[in-house]
Amino acid sequence: MGTDVRSPGAGRGASDGCGLHGHPFGVHPVRTAAAEAIGTFFLVLVIVCTAVAATLDRAIAGAPYGSLAVPLAGGLTLMAVVAALGPVSGAHLNPAVTLGLALNRRFPWNRVPGYLAAQFAGAIGAALTVWALYGDRARATASLGATYPAVRVGAWQGFATEAIATFLLVAVVVAVAADARMPPGAAAVAIGSALAAAIAISGPLTGAGINPARAIGPMIVAGRFTGWWAYLAGPVLGGAAAVAVYEHLLRPARPTGAAS
Repeated sequence: MGTDVRSPGAGRGASDGCGLHGHPFGVHPVRTAAAEAIGTFFLVLVIVCTAVAATLDRAIAGAPYGSLAVPLAGGLTLMAVVAALGPVSGAHLNPAVTLGLALNRRFPWNRVPGYLAAQFAGAIGAALTVWALYGDRARATASLGATYPAVRVGAWQGFATEAIATFLLVAVVVAVAADARMPPGAAAVAIGSALAAAIAISGPLTGAGINPARAIGPMIVAGRFTGWWAYLAGPVLGGAAAVAVYEHLLRPARPTGAAS
């Protein structure tokens, strides 16, 4: 059996192993970066468009979006993107996933800069696109869907909320995407559902960043950085903790004599 995301060799920067959803680490970096940028772009675009439309009271057919719109939009989009791009790049689409895996020696560090650059570029591009589509009110009134702490939510409360919500998402990601027995379609549904649940948890308190690229990208374009560090540090901590807990406590034991 080849080295996979669960084997220590992958964490040393091996180029012949496999990552999430079985994507080979040997795929050309430009191809994986393109997949991460495109996937993150559409994930953030859908979430931010939904948030902006709700803030501006833009209706589709009937009443404007309600409170469930963002969790549903994010979860359904993540399902589709994971199913489409998982075999190409692992469909991290989130610096918390990439760094969580790398910090636990489950993803090559030499691939991390390319993944992070692609993810943030995709998110910034999505925010710029929303600005172009919805006009200046999207930036002035809705801050391009950027996430900020709710009233009376302190910085450390926001940090903890982001860490807990991201822990949930990343724990599901590594549990289903690193298990070859999980059908790809089922993995995509589980990951999208986990994002919807994480947004439901954190949305009322922090606006549901859960992803540093999704949070910081719109902040950069909107020019507002309230509580930015919580949306960066919280998800990274939560993601790293989720990978560690899965690896050391939850990962199914391999059969005796199984190859690594």
